[in-house]
Amino acid sequence: MRSVEVKILGQSYSIRTEEDEAYIRSLAQYVDEKLNEIYNVAPNITHVKAAIMAAFGIADEFFKLKMEQENLDRIIAEKTKILSGLLE
Repeated sequence: MRSVEVKILGQSYSIRTEEDEAYIRSLAQYVDEKLNEIYNVAPNITHVKAAIMAAFGIADEFFKLKMEQENLDRIIAEKTKILSGLLE
């Protein structure tokens, strides 16, 4: 396991990980961008509230993508069943 130094909102964090360094940096950049979006709209918000709002936004994106993936998996399963029936 190694450490990757990243900056979020100008503050350094040492992330211990086995993941690729570029991947960790891209995650940190994404989180930084989400927090900056919040601070651009509400510059006086506390760090805790900004972090919670960013987490909520990221969770929303994740859940929507997860539902979309599940829908695509269902469509693929249905089409596979249809194609399999045609080949029999």
